[in-house]
Amino acid sequence: QVQLVESGGGLVQPGGSLRLSCTVSEFTLASYPISWFRQAPGKEREGVSCTSTSGGRTYFVDSVKGRFTISRDNAKNTVYLQMNGLKPEDTAVYYCARGIGRRCSSATSLHDVWGQGTQVTVSA
Repeated sequence: QVQLVESGGGLVQPGGSLRLSCTVSEFTLASYPISWFRQAPGKEREGVSCTSTSGGRTYFVDSVKGRFTISRDNAKNTVYLQMNGLKPEDTAVYYCARGIGRRCSSATSLHDVWGQGTQVTVSA
């Protein structure tokens, strides 16, 4: 079945780094945009970043620009989110999701398959 599985979350001190992975199965990764979303306690899920089918990168949240880098390896069926300079406000459950169509979007309604999420906690 079509599936996305996140990994790489954990507890990190402020200023630290994590690399999240999203491994997909039962579909051709190269044919879909893939987005990372996050949801903090009591807040709505927000789009963080997206990689398009052409390998383009979009960052939806101004506060992550320059700190987070999204990338994809179609041969490994995996999308990555490298997170550097982590801050306590980055604490959230991070989800990857498959986009509908060929363009990136931060709208949850334009994503049809979601992973189960991975917890990222930034705390001293």
